Amino acid sequence: MKVAISVDTINERNIEPITAFVQHAERLGVAYVWSHEAWGSDAVSPLGYLAAKTSSVKLGCGIMQISARVPAMIAMSALTLDALSGGRFLLGLGASGPQVVEGLHGSAYDGPLGRLKETVEIVRLACRGEKVAFAGKYHHLPRPGGEGKALRLDFAPRPNLPIYLATLGPRALEYTGAQADGWLGTSFSPEHAEAHLDHLRCGAARRGRDVAELDLQVACHVAIGEDVEALVKRRKAAVAFTLGAMGSATTNFYNDAYRRAGYEDDALAVQRLWIDGQRQAAAERVPSALVSRFSAIGTDSMVRERFAAYRAAGVDCLHVRFEGTPESERYALLEQVCDMIASLG
Repeated sequence: MKVAISVDTINERNIEPITAFVQHAERLGVAYVWSHEAWGSDAVSPLGYLAAKTSSVKLGCGIMQISARVPAMIAMSALTLDALSGGRFLLGLGASGPQVVEGLHGSAYDGPLGRLKETVEIVRLACRGEKVAFAGKYHHLPRPGGEGKALRLDFAPRPNLPIYLATLGPRALEYTGAQADGWLGTSFSPEHAEAHLDHLRCGAARRGRDVAELDLQVACHVAIGEDVEALVKRRKAAVAFTLGAMGSATTNFYNDAYRRAGYEDDALAVQRLWIDGQRQAAAERVPSALVSRFSAIGTDSMVRERFAAYRAAGVDCLHVRFEGTPESERYALLEQVCDMIASLG
């Protein structure tokens, strides 16, 4: 099982510390670095900078929001980053959610899966070096009735540029299993892996391939210490935010994923408290199991067991996250995590 890390919002104050940490991760053998995109820094710019500061680690956007760019620009950005990184780039795509799509980008959040499918088709068309001509429900290239013509991007063909999809809903997971090169998973528990993997397998089988052909990367919050209760309690506010704020009252794919894993009453209760403005009560309502079973938190031996459980569930790469860990402690923690995962064989 490989290791991935991520970089969050970058600004003039943290670019150098973030770069130093990524370089340290590369020396440790971390396989992937993913850049986030929410409402801070974009997912593209940091990778161009990091491409010049690294030499071997793979760099991926996790994720580019498809609502923020037209498909041709996604392809152009991907091919540019691939060239800048010497072929180390991975294109991670996702539909995001209605609060960001409609609130920040001003686009209608209709047909997110259909838009994602069309985006992937157009990007692959462009990466193959073909003229970008497409007629779909959401995208028409060239624009009908206008003066445009189908163009071919000015890049050498890169037909195998890897496309990873960040999906959570059943139909979207099935599409990922059928069409993607990899999956960027969240809200994942080894004890309830079927909530995601069954849908990925279904999609893969429909395409006539095995789910093992996908690179399954799963996000996992890691915290190691002797006071396990305190570590779990510290994480509850972040879980409450995911359940209550990562989406609208009616559309929250993260909440849905926890519910499919068997925590429907808990997930809905936390969401209601959050939406009602009772943030502290929402955090207190998060059961400890919703923290411990969806992360790797505890003593050294407990975290080793968690890592083994992720591997046994079929995870190819663990995307480790250290939210809440002081920057000064992250170097040693990453070293410890890499040693633990390497010891799994």
